[in-house]
Amino acid sequence: MFSLTNKTALITGGASGIGLAITETFARAGALVHILELNTDQARQAAARLTAEGCKVYAHAVDVSEQGQVREVVNAIAARDGIQILVNNAGIAHVGTAESTTEADFDQVVKVNIKGVYNCLHATIPHLKAGGGGVILNMASVAATLGLPDRFAYSMSKGAVLTMTLSVAKDYLKANIRCNCISPARVHTPFVDGFLAKNYPGQEPEMFAKLSATQPIGRMAKPAEIAALALYLCSDEAGFVTGCDYPIDGGFTRLNN
Repeated sequence: MFSLTNKTALITGGASGIGLAITETFARAGALVHILELNTDQARQAAARLTAEGCKVYAHAVDVSEQGQVREVVNAIAARDGIQILVNNAGIAHVGTAESTTEADFDQVVKVNIKGVYNCLHATIPHLKAGGGGVILNMASVAATLGLPDRFAYSMSKGAVLTMTLSVAKDYLKANIRCNCISPARVHTPFVDGFLAKNYPGQEPEMFAKLSATQPIGRMAKPAEIAALALYLCSDEAGFVTGCDYPIDGGFTRLNN
């Protein structure tokens, strides 16, 4: 079950955190994986490590906010390998309220988290249609539906990802393209460790425990747990699933009373 053999998957931001876990999981499930990543060194290292395991993984230097770059790379991949799966994972975080968020920061969040997803959809959907269909998976967040405190721009951007997911699912249903999104709560990635080191030096263990406790299950998610859900949603076993948002949040959405 859940084999991705003979499928080509594009994964944006696929060289770190959740994206890396998805890259590893998809590659080991048999997919030919193309990492679209701003951090070229990380992408090449991940591709080399997985290639040494016998997987097929390629790295591409791409800024998802630049439509020309995205189009050029996607077209080249489609011409060589075809495309069956797109995972829109690349994104940036931001801390701030509507009052404290600067215009520059707001524009950057929109550019990466919203326009970046649009750029990849815009470039990839024609190839999915030409190939008879495929799967799109977007990375949203519990912030899309709850609006997290002090995460104004980030929550806004993930709300846009959620509604783009629903729109694409409806528009391309007859083209045999499924589109869903995943909404994680806190996930223990290198970003979290870096955030704590920068903002709470010397208090990292204490603050990590505090953040972990905000999930009713009592811990943060592991990237591999998010990747396992992504694998299911992009596999043929999920052929009846489209237009859905999947919270994977340790009870954060429903049980955090």
